[in-house]
Amino acid sequence: MSVAGASIGHMTSTHDQVFRGEDWYARELGSGDSHTGCTFYDVDWTEGLSEGASFDGCTFAGVRFNASRHAATAFTNCVFRGCVFFDSRFTGCKTVGSRFQDCTFQLLAVDGGDGSFTGLAGADLSKAGFEGVRLREADLSRAVLEGAVLTGCDLSGALLRGARLHRADLRGSDLSSLDPREVEPGGARIDLSQAATLVTALGFQVT
Repeated sequence: MSVAGASIGHMTSTHDQVFRGEDWYARELGSGDSHTGCTFYDVDWTEGLSEGASFDGCTFAGVRFNASRHAATAFTNCVFRGCVFFDSRFTGCKTVGSRFQDCTFQLLAVDGGDGSFTGLAGADLSKAGFEGVRLREADLSRAVLEGAVLTGCDLSGALLRGARLHRADLRGSDLSSLDPREVEPGGARIDLSQAATLVTALGFQVT
């Protein structure tokens, strides 16, 4: 899926640059835009668009990603502190090795992509949507996933200790690393094959 209506213009490549309080409202970034080791303080990227852009080893603090749309964009080994992702959408993006701290995720939607080794410990992901996302060895310990959708996701090796899964939809996801004794299931939805996996984890034999 590409970013609908995106008209990518200028190309930039920055290293170790600091952006503070800038207005990036509806700014569009493309495959020619790359940022390495940069810091973004209180930048407003509301309704921003990116397609194929890359951010590596960057720090985002207080950045507003409200209603932004991102496709095939890489945010690798980045740190996000106090950022707002209200109604943000990520399609086929990469957040490998990135960490999210004290961020807001209302109405976040993630479709595909690779979020392996992503740090989301304690994140409030209530009603967020993840479909077909690779989340191998991601840290979701103590995460609030009430009413969230995590369908068809690869959660192998993910840390889920203390996660609140009340009414979450987990169908089709790899739950081989989930210890049902260490989470709050609260009516989470799973399919029959997942049920067999969890029963086996509890020491029962399915025949």
